[in-house]
Amino acid sequence: MSQVPAATRTLQVLRFLAAQPGPVPLDRIMVALDLPRSTAYHLINTMIDEGFVTHLADEKRYGLGVAAFEVGSGYTRQAPLQRISRRLLAELVDRTGQSAHLAVLHGRDVLYVIEERAPGRPPLVTDVGVRLPAHLTASGRAILAALPAAQVRAAYPDRASFVDRHGAGPTGPRELSALLSDTRQRGFATEDGEVTPGFASVAAAALDHNGYPAAGVAITHASDSPEPSHADAVRRTAAELTRRLGGRAQ
Repeated sequence: MSQVPAATRTLQVLRFLAAQPGPVPLDRIMVALDLPRSTAYHLINTMIDEGFVTHLADEKRYGLGVAAFEVGSGYTRQAPLQRISRRLLAELVDRTGQSAHLAVLHGRDVLYVIEERAPGRPPLVTDVGVRLPAHLTASGRAILAALPAAQVRAAYPDRASFVDRHGAGPTGPRELSALLSDTRQRGFATEDGEVTPGFASVAAAALDHNGYPAAGVAITHASDSPEPSHADAVRRTAAELTRRLGGRAQ
């Protein structure tokens, strides 16, 4: 537990808002982060004063402010996660002979920030800068499985939250919950043909010093050539990235 609870709560609010597809009402923030109404109200108003949150009065919703954008822009310029991860992904490609990628959660999507293509392997849809529905990708499932259940429920409250690509994958909250439970038990996530027919992926989450899933590490291979060693290789890479981020492997 942090010795500065207000700072911890502030960061939790920022993380939650950054993970949403759009502005949300105060009640959604309260439930997801288990905050009393008075605490949430005062915290949000302080963040509005500092520019990190904006209040859409007509909609009675709250979203990220300009100051949060400035922080995100600074991160993009410095790209610390990419710098730490790139060599690890290159080593993962060498060990498995498969293309590897790193993705981060953005709302209900994952955003791919690194792709290391294995020699002779075909190009994949998971190129840098591409966004895909998190619930359909191995990387996204690995990240979602490491999030608090309340945060996942807030992001996927009903069937309308689920995008379909090829007629496969979870289509509602219950299916997603069962899939994420299986993912946690295995210690890694998979998908087969749900992003691109004929290709499958295996992924594991890398955690930061707060135990928050900072990214998903994944490799993609042909659906007809799975290797049990792939999951172990991905988990080892994610564990090493967790260590370098100051986190503790689960």
